Amino acid sequence: MADNNSELRKELIEKAKSGIREAYSSEEYALMQAVNAWLELSKSRNLASERLAEWYGIYAPESAKAGSAGLAKAAMELAENVGSAERTGMGRKMNDDEASALKSFAEYGMKADSVITSLEEYLKVAANRLMPNATYLTDEKIASELLSRAGSLERLATMPASTVQLLGAEKALFKHIKYGSKPPKYGVLFKLVDVTAAPKEQKGKIARVYATKLSIALKADFFSKRFIAEQLKKDLQESLKRIAETPSRPKPQWQQQHFQPRKRFGRQNNPKRGPRRN
Repeated sequence: MADNNSELRKELIEKAKSGIREAYSSEEYALMQAVNAWLELSKSRNLASERLAEWYGIYAPESAKAGSAGLAKAAMELAENVGSAERTGMGRKMNDDEASALKSFAEYGMKADSVITSLEEYLKVAANRLMPNATYLTDEKIASELLSRAGSLERLATMPASTVQLLGAEKALFKHIKYGSKPPKYGVLFKLVDVTAAPKEQKGKIARVYATKLSIALKADFFSKRFIAEQLKKDLQESLKRIAETPSRPKPQWQQQHFQPRKRFGRQNNPKRGPRRN
């Protein structure tokens, strides 16, 4: 009896292992982890770059506005030459302890830049391999982030266009449902240049057009594996042109009215009775 239970236990463990291997057999899960790492590291690197600029600025305020890579390199050089270089700037003179700390922080920034570049290279290759149509319409970062928001390529490919349009706007959608705030018009798709650069009244329309074409592209990526993005891109550009040429509608008259503030309740100043006493 004990031997049977042991064999059954081994069989169940092996089935569980096999199921896990099969579930994560697709590269899409590695791509989702990579884009999440890129997003988080990019945010962290931007914050670190701002901090390095402020820190470096107390020693060389006249040259603390360089780009992140140039600033990190300049901070490294300043820290390394603290003992030998003559102080020609108008900032604080750095001591050895400060130089060591600043050098370490600058090294982190340079390493982060290198890692971000490496992640971007992988995203470009993997996204074009797994989602060539969606990547062609947007770019590797946006396509990968949409995949990460959806959870799997199959789920993303079976979503309606309206859901694809709002991926990444979950918090705003929740606030709209719970508190009655204005509904969101886009999520991740706001990062598209065509959406970002468009007039405010056209942003939602452009995001909707993109979501419609992306929905078709994603189905091709998952089901048929056919590359149809060139025609989709052509149709997309024609739709964007029509939106740009369509004159914006004037606001309804009721939205243009300026409402007078409501009067306060209670007794108001009366010229016959004199001012109200407090």
